[in-house]
Amino acid sequence: MTQVPNYSSICILRLSAIGDVCHAVSAVQAIQKTHPNAKITWVMGKVEAMLLADLPGVELVVFDKKQGKDALKKLKHSFKGQQFDVLLNMQVALRAGFVARCIPAKVKIGFDWARSKELHSLFINKRIAPQKEAHVLEGFKGFAQAIGVKNYSPTWDMPYTLADERKADELLGPAYLSGKLLVISPAASKAQRNWLPERYAALADYAHDQGFNVVLTGGPTELEINLANQIIKHSHCTILNLVGKTKLKELLCVLKRADIVLAPDTGPAHMAVTVSTPVIGLYAHSNPARTGPYLYQDYVVEVYHQNLLKQTGKTAQQLPWGTRVKGDDLMSQITVDSVKAMFDHVVQKELIK
Repeated sequence: MTQVPNYSSICILRLSAIGDVCHAVSAVQAIQKTHPNAKITWVMGKVEAMLLADLPGVELVVFDKKQGKDALKKLKHSFKGQQFDVLLNMQVALRAGFVARCIPAKVKIGFDWARSKELHSLFINKRIAPQKEAHVLEGFKGFAQAIGVKNYSPTWDMPYTLADERKADELLGPAYLSGKLLVISPAASKAQRNWLPERYAALADYAHDQGFNVVLTGGPTELEINLANQIIKHSHCTILNLVGKTKLKELLCVLKRADIVLAPDTGPAHMAVTVSTPVIGLYAHSNPARTGPYLYQDYVVEVYHQNLLKQTGKTAQQLPWGTRVKGDDLMSQITVDSVKAMFDHVVQKELIK
C-alpha cells in the first residue's frame, strides 16, 4: 500500500471565481482530514476571501489583482523566509502563474497537459493525473489525490456565523421564512448568460401560485439591479428584492434558507450547492457537465449541446473538453415550459416526502 506523504505546510493557489473557490473548498477540507497536522495557506482573490474568511483551519492570503505589480511584490514579501512543502496551483490563468512564482515551494503541482494553457507549464514541476470529461470540482479532487488523499465524496463546512444567519433572517422576515422559498439569483457575470427577465418573472409567478415565496438575490452592479427591476416589472406576484442588500456570507445564509434556487451559470448557484440547497441551473454557453451545480446536475435545463453541434458539427465528446459556444441570444432558446417542468420535477423529488 502506498504511504501517504507527510506534509507540514501546504499552499493552495486558486484566486477566483466564487463558483470555483466553492468547488475548491471541498478539496481543501478533504486535504485537512488526510493531513491534519499540516498548516494550510490559501492564496485567493479579494472578493472570494470575503466569502471564505474564517474558513476553519486555513490561513487566507489575499491577492488583490487591482494592485497590479504591487500585489505580486506584497505577496513575495509576505512569504519571505518561508518554504512550503507543496503548492497546489489550481488555476491555469497567466496571472496565477505569476502569483505561483512568488510562492516558495519545493514541489509545485499543476494541471495535466490536456488542461494546461496560458503558459501554466512554466510555473509547475509536477502534474495531477489526467481526467476525461471532468467537472471542475473533479479537477480539484485530482490535486487532493496527488498529495495522498483517497477518493472522497465532496462535503463542505462553509464559514458563516450566527450573526450572518440572523441578518439573513432579518432580511427575509417572518413571512418569507414561514413557507416554501424560491430564491432566484438571475445574473451571471456576462449579460448574454442571463435568461430573459419576463421568463424569470413567469417562473416566479408559477412558483408563487404553488405556494412559494419568491426572493431575488444578487450584487450591487447596475446589470444586476436593472435585471431585478425588470423581473419585478413583468411579474404579477410579490417578490422580495434583496439584490445589492446582502454581503456574501449573508447571501450564503439566504441560499441556505431556500428550498430551491434558480440561477444561470453564476457563483451563487455553486454557493447554494455548498449548503445543500437544490439548484435549477440554466445553461447555454458552457457545458453543465463541466461547470454545472455539482450535486444537482440532473436539474440543469440546457441548450448547450444542441448549439455546440449546430456551430461545430461535433459533440462535446469530439471537441476539447470545455469548448464554449458563442451567441448573444442563446439563453432565449430555454423555454418557460422546460423550466416549469424541471421546477415540478425538483419539487416532487426534493420537497414531497
